[in-house]
Amino acid sequence: MKPAPTTAAHPAAILAIILVGYFMILLDNSVIFTALPNLQAELQLSTGELSWVQDAYTLVFGGLLLLGARAGDLLGRRRVFVFGLVVFSLASLLIGLAPAGWWAITGRAVQGIGAAIVAPASLSLLTASFPEGRERTRAVALYGATAGIGASLGLVIGGALAHWISWRAGFFVNVPIGAAMIALAPRFLPETGRAHGRFDVFGALTATLGVGALVFGIINTADAGWDSPVTTLAVSAGVVLLIMFVLIERKAAQPIMPLRLFASRRRTGAYVARFLYLGAMIGFFFFTTQFLQEVLGFDPLQAGLGFLPMTAVNFAVAMSIPRLIRRMPGSVALVAGILTTLAGMFWLSRAGVDSSYWTGVALPMVLIGAGQGLAFAPLTSFGIIGAPASDAGAASGLVNTFHQVGTCLGLGIAVAAAAAAPAGGSAAAHLAAQVSVALTTGSVLLLLSLAVTAALILPADLAAHRTTTPRTPVPVPQAEPVG
Repeated sequence: MKPAPTTAAHPAAILAIILVGYFMILLDNSVIFTALPNLQAELQLSTGELSWVQDAYTLVFGGLLLLGARAGDLLGRRRVFVFGLVVFSLASLLIGLAPAGWWAITGRAVQGIGAAIVAPASLSLLTASFPEGRERTRAVALYGATAGIGASLGLVIGGALAHWISWRAGFFVNVPIGAAMIALAPRFLPETGRAHGRFDVFGALTATLGVGALVFGIINTADAGWDSPVTTLAVSAGVVLLIMFVLIERKAAQPIMPLRLFASRRRTGAYVARFLYLGAMIGFFFFTTQFLQEVLGFDPLQAGLGFLPMTAVNFAVAMSIPRLIRRMPGSVALVAGILTTLAGMFWLSRAGVDSSYWTGVALPMVLIGAGQGLAFAPLTSFGIIGAPASDAGAASGLVNTFHQVGTCLGLGIAVAAAAAAPAGGSAAAHLAAQVSVALTTGSVLLLLSLAVTAALILPADLAAHRTTTPRTPVPVPQAEPVG
């Protein structure tokens, strides 16, 4: 059994490298949104080709996450983290140099490989570097803040760079940042060493192909709908492969996803709640960006800056999370965060062609930003809570897998719901109606996330909190049966 992590020799440097690496991949998940019109015009892409600039990244990222997490456990997390940064940075350079659409799409797929390696490795490195208690609580709070801020700040940065320089600048900026992190990581990050044992080949194949097929099927709904034969075949194949994956994991001696990670109510609840929460948030980002540009008439830079109220509040609230959780159970902050996000999302869903930015968009964004700041750190903490050191990579992989697949499914649901909005009136009025339906659908997903939190996380966390000292913000639980 591996020893518990001790206090890191250079905690500030370690945390900075981990968070900057993680921020890079989150940034590129959203930096593309406000830059899409310029990219489409320069590379002369069709609507379908344009969607694959984002979807190629999402598909590969979601499909390879568990594989990337297990690679870190077996080969050493620092080694794998650095390799992922190399892949991601080189892919960013290639995208920035893209002479044609197929080049950009291929580069985005390669970026997805790097992201699938960096995301779980970053969280497992954080777990290995900071012991349970105040230090890890603060580190996870910053990690959660990065998850929330990365998405919204990506829209600001993407819009600014596309407006002032070029859409390519959003990818070129990763190259010097990635090079710096690659140089600093071997100096400061601890190496976890190689684990003894064999690789779960069949588990890796069924997990990767299953998640990949499911994500592909969900992405396909944007163009072909849920009743398309391709959608049905892909989703069905994904479900069958994932069932096979679970059956393989039950018998595997060294599984890629240890099913014992689901023995905790809090971990299981955090995975499902994160899945639903991110499903709601991706619809918010995707449709609010369109609302600002196509209904309110903002240019890409103004649309990006339009998200600043949410970003600023998100950061301020997230920074207060370590202090808040010392005074209350993390589950209480999580419930408050989801409720606040829900209030903002429902308010924003009422915006229309006659709405002003400040009352119709900015004020709801303040609530959404506060909710994100409260919710992300507990969702991350509960996703890894009590996981043994040997399973840190697998637990981190599950956090990111539910994050990514939730994003894919949520966008598919939001797009399908928006397509059902009644046509009529001007193009701006029709888009406003679509945005309203999509964000109302997001509100329903947030309600489901709240229900999961109340049923699984809250009771178990309050019970565990009563048996620990008030200054232990995220205690190590005993096994908690899900049923």
